[in-house]
Amino acid sequence: MYDPDEISPGGRILAIDYGKRRIGLAISDPTGTIATGIGTLEVTSDEDALNRITAGHAEWGYRVIIIGLPVMESGKEGPMAEAVRAFSKHLQERTRIEVRLVDERYTSKMAQQIFHESGKKLKGRKGEIDRLSAEVLLRGYLDSLDAASGRDLDE
Repeated sequence: MYDPDEISPGGRILAIDYGKRRIGLAISDPTGTIATGIGTLEVTSDEDALNRITAGHAEWGYRVIIIGLPVMESGKEGPMAEAVRAFSKHLQERTRIEVRLVDERYTSKMAQQIFHESGKKLKGRKGEIDRLSAEVLLRGYLDSLDAASGRDLDE
């Protein structure tokens, strides 16, 4: 897991909602203030995902990658945690960019609630939920950085 006190300011942060078939993506602005969903990758394998995320570095210009770590309500890691840990290790080796695991508890539920409140139907829109989940994950991460730094965005 991450320690927000160890983050230096500046540069974009890429958030990943990892899945075996779909990967939701979100990116921050360079100031680390705004989280924006940038899409969902339909992937055939981890190698495919690694190649596409690595190739996206030139376009997205991220300096840190965060990946949602599946954690159960009890605090124990979910069944996908091992796959996420392996993927994050390979991604860090491939990109040579810091990869941090972030507790993703409730991000999918929050994304579904946001989607529902917007009046949209969930059926057939799993990719949009994955993108929104990455955005929710990133927003929470950016908020934790703000809290750790004492930065007040309302000032």
